[in-house]
Amino acid sequence: MSQPRATKVLVIGYVWPEPRSSAAGGHMMQILESFVQQGWDITFSSPARSGEHRADLAALGIAEVPIELNNSSFDTFIRQLAPDIVLFDRFMMEEQFGWRVEQHCPDALRVLETSDLQSLRDARHQRLKERLKASDDNNDFHELFAPALHETFDFMADTDLAKREIAAIYRCDLNLMISEVEIELLTEQFKLPRSLLHWCPLMVDPPAASPVPFEERAHFLHIGNFRHAPNWDAVLWLKTTLWPMIREQIPGAQLHIYGAYTPPKATALNNPSQGFHVMNWAEDALQVMSATRVCLAPLRFGAGIKGKIVDAMLCGTPNVTTPIGAEAMHGDEAWPGAITRTAREFAQHAVRLHNDKALWLKAQEQARTLLDSRYRQSIHGPALVEKLQHCMQHLAQIRRENFTGGMLRHHHHKSTQYMAQWIEAKNRIN
Repeated sequence: MSQPRATKVLVIGYVWPEPRSSAAGGHMMQILESFVQQGWDITFSSPARSGEHRADLAALGIAEVPIELNNSSFDTFIRQLAPDIVLFDRFMMEEQFGWRVEQHCPDALRVLETSDLQSLRDARHQRLKERLKASDDNNDFHELFAPALHETFDFMADTDLAKREIAAIYRCDLNLMISEVEIELLTEQFKLPRSLLHWCPLMVDPPAASPVPFEERAHFLHIGNFRHAPNWDAVLWLKTTLWPMIREQIPGAQLHIYGAYTPPKATALNNPSQGFHVMNWAEDALQVMSATRVCLAPLRFGAGIKGKIVDAMLCGTPNVTTPIGAEAMHGDEAWPGAITRTAREFAQHAVRLHNDKALWLKAQEQARTLLDSRYRQSIHGPALVEKLQHCMQHLAQIRRENFTGGMLRHHHHKSTQYMAQWIEAKNRIN
C-alpha cells in the first residue's frame, strides 16, 4: 500500500530568514521547524537579496527557490510545485503574489504570517514623533505607551497602511498573530471574524542547563536589529537620557549594545569613556545575554512581541522595559523584571535589578514560570499544525463564510494583476 503524499508547503518570504538578526526571522524558523517535524515537503522562496546572516534552510531539508516580482516565471513555478499550503511572510507578499496563487493554485490554503501589525507599529511611531515634538521635557518623557484599544483604532483607522494590511488579512484563509492584543484590536475594533486569526507566539522550550549565576555576570545589555525603527529609537533614548541616569548611580557601569546591520550613525555613538559600547552583531545572542546582569529594552513604540525579551528569559536575565515592550507578553503572569513608564523609573529599576541579588533571583524565577506557561514550542507547534490541517479539510466552508475576503480578492487581485502585467511588459521593452 502506497504512503500518502506529504503536505506541500510554499513559503513566500519578504526576506530570507535571519533568526539571529531579528525576532521575525526567529519566529519564521520556529514555524518552519514545526512543519519539518511533520515531514512536510517545504519550499521557501523570496524576491529579496540574500542577507549575510541568512539561515541554512537546506540543512533542514527545505528547498530554496529565488523568485522575482512582476514576473510570470512565478506562474510556471507555482503550477509545477502545486502546493497544498501557501504561507505569505508579511502582507506585502500577499499583495504581490496572492493573485498569482489564486489563479494557478486556487485550492491551496492561503495563510498570512503577520509577524506583527505593521500599521499599528507605524501609527504608534507617528504618534510618538508628534508627542516628542510637542514635549518641552524629553528627559523624563511620559508617553501614553499603550493606549486603550479604541484610541489605537482611532489613530490607525484612517491610514493607508492599515487599510492595505487588514485587506490582506481578509483575503487569506488564516492569519498567524503573534500578539493577543492585536487579535483583540482586530476583532473588537476592526470587527474581523475571530475564525480568521490564530494565536502563534514565539515558540521556545526552556533550556535544560542552569543559568549563569548572579556573581558571574556583569553590566547591562541592549540588543536589536538596527534596521528596525523601534530599536534605533531605543538606542537614542538610552544614549541621551537613560544611560546617563544609570551611570550617575553606578559610575563604573557598562552598557553593551548589539545589533545586526550596524549603520555609521550607530557606530558614532560608541563612547567607552561613558561606558557606552556599540558592539555590532552578536554571533551568539544567547551567549552575550547569559553573561549580562540586566537586559534593557526601552521601547517607546512598536507592535507584536519582543524576541530580545524572550531571549533574556531563556538566559535567566531580568529585563527593564516599557508597556510597549511588555505588551501581550505575560498575560496574568508576573513580569520577570520591571515595566516602567518614565525615564526616571526606568533608571531606578535598572539599578535595583543590577545591585539587588534577591530581587534579581526572584525575576529569574518569574521568567522560568512565564516561559513555561506561554511560549512552549511543544504546545504551540502542534497547535499550529492542527489548525492548518483543520483549515485544509474545511477550506470551502471557510471561504463561503468569508464573503468580505472573497470580495476584496476579486477587486484587489484584478487591479494588482493588470499592474504587474504592465510592469512586466514595460521591463521587457526596456
